[in-house]
Amino acid sequence: MAIKVLIVDDEKLIVKGIRFSLEQDGMEVECAYDGEEAVEMAKAGDFDIILLDVMLPKQSGFEALQQIREFSSVPVMMLTAKGEDMDKILGLEYGADDYITKPFNILEVKARIKAIVRRTQNKSKPAEPQGGLITSGDMVIERDNRRVTIAGREIRLTAKEFDVLELLATHPNQVYSREKLLTMVWGADYPGDVRTVDVHIRRLREKVETNSSEPRYVHTKWGMGYFFKG
Repeated sequence: MAIKVLIVDDEKLIVKGIRFSLEQDGMEVECAYDGEEAVEMAKAGDFDIILLDVMLPKQSGFEALQQIREFSSVPVMMLTAKGEDMDKILGLEYGADDYITKPFNILEVKARIKAIVRRTQNKSKPAEPQGGLITSGDMVIERDNRRVTIAGREIRLTAKEFDVLELLATHPNQVYSREKLLTMVWGADYPGDVRTVDVHIRRLREKVETNSSEPRYVHTKWGMGYFFKG
């Protein structure tokens, strides 16, 4: 199956260039040119990944991402022209899976797209029957369909938030350093730093914990890393 990509950028020449290059690799590409259009297309289309520019007309990429995360966990790669750490961190705070700074090498963009989609698809494969369900207190993690419920209420996680939770929950009480989590969840070739892990842990706690400052599930071992309390 061809990878289906949504490109969102108001610079039409950039969109045209990215689209041509991705289609040369056999990907299916659709395009949007402002934040509102991006949200509508994300609702209507079944995309494998979205490339989302930060600076967009009508509403910013951050605003569009927030709305997309209300109904979808599709992987999102933010495109930013600034290269400032704050833009990258904000993108991760809002639920982005990756970011890349303009001007970028299209070969790197294609490599990242394929890596993200491959990891997402691999995680979507059914688990072994005996390992398909993880329960802890009121939390139920369904590994086969990547679904999390707490007291029967579904918790909507992004792809990376689920990956982090699944890894920790399948090895309860085992402490993982930020560096180890970054390598195991994002891959050894991921260009970001360990702040990526901290942002995702914080967002994960906001969603699964009643009080994120006194967590029930995802804990911190100060100076060492994070663990899931079994």
